[in-house]
Amino acid sequence: MVQAPALEAALGRLTAAMERLEAAAERRFETDRSAATLEEEIVRLGEDRSRIVQDLDQEKARSTRLEDTNREVSRRLVAAMESIRAVLDAHGG
Repeated sequence: MVQAPALEAALGRLTAAMERLEAAAERRFETDRSAATLEEEIVRLGEDRSRIVQDLDQEKARSTRLEDTNREVSRRLVAAMESIRAVLDAHGG
C-alpha cells in the first residue's frame, strides 16, 4: 500500500487548498460587500451635498433680499428724518 500515504498526502493538500480557496472567496465577498456599502455611502453623501448646496443657494438669495430690504428701509428712514427736519425747520422747531 505505497499509494495510500501518497493518496492521503494528496487529499490533505487538496483539503488545504480548498480551505484556502474558501477563505479567499469569503474575503472577496466581504471586500465586495464593503465596496458596495462604500458606494452607497458615496451616493448618500452626494445627495446630502446637493441638498446642502441647494439650501445654501436659497439662504444666499434670502440674505440678498434681506440686505436689499434693509437698504430700502434705511433709505426711507433717512428720507423720513430729512422730511421731519425740513418740517421742523420750516416751523421753527
